[in-house]
Amino acid sequence: MCGRFNVTSDPLSQLLMDLVGLTHPGQDNFNLAPTERVHVVRVDDEGAPEVVAMRWWLTPFWAKELTAKYAMFNAKSETAAKSPAFREAYRRRRCVVPVSGFYEWAKAAKAGGPKTPYFILPQQHEGLLLAGLWDSWRVPASESGKAGLAEGEELLSFTILTTAANESLKFVHARQPVMLSPDEARQWLEVETPTAALTHLFESRLPMELTVLPVSSHVNNARNKDERCMQPLAAGQTIPATH
Repeated sequence: MCGRFNVTSDPLSQLLMDLVGLTHPGQDNFNLAPTERVHVVRVDDEGAPEVVAMRWWLTPFWAKELTAKYAMFNAKSETAAKSPAFREAYRRRRCVVPVSGFYEWAKAAKAGGPKTPYFILPQQHEGLLLAGLWDSWRVPASESGKAGLAEGEELLSFTILTTAANESLKFVHARQPVMLSPDEARQWLEVETPTAALTHLFESRLPMELTVLPVSSHVNNARNKDERCMQPLAAGQTIPATH
């Protein structure tokens, strides 16, 4: 699962420059939550990469309403090819979500106890590249005014793909976002890449070394956006890369 992440635009600009020759135009947000706008990488109609702001909560093109009834901020990679909500996007509308790191909450040791939040970030790289899917939805008259959208306006939105957690991360959570190396991210973005050639990316692997830091419950509240969200409470644990 991936329900919160951190965006620090300066190091991410270097990551995107190395990946597609573009910079990150967004502001820092140390505690991004679903339904907020996020800058993601996709390819345009000409096949050129571009950085576009999208809503983090996918609304399929065929949806009749803008709703949070279903949890569409994550998509299981194991079922994305067959899911009515994601299968078309998986074939034709893949994107990459650049993040500085993501937060996850480990279950309490005792039943009913508070969960422990962790900040997971790359050990040496400028950020993480997460596999995503995007879609475009036109606002119908019945939904005009919701989320500040007008009738006929286009809403771009995305979801983050998840997979079973690598063994070394299971102490935090049973699921993890699908993380990509730069070469894999370019392959993921290529529209002509057949989906059969992408399934190996969904294995429970880590393309780079990670650091897992315990942080305070300050991050639990999505309204808290300051650097305190990512400040460690103790020394972190290093998780080796797996390929």
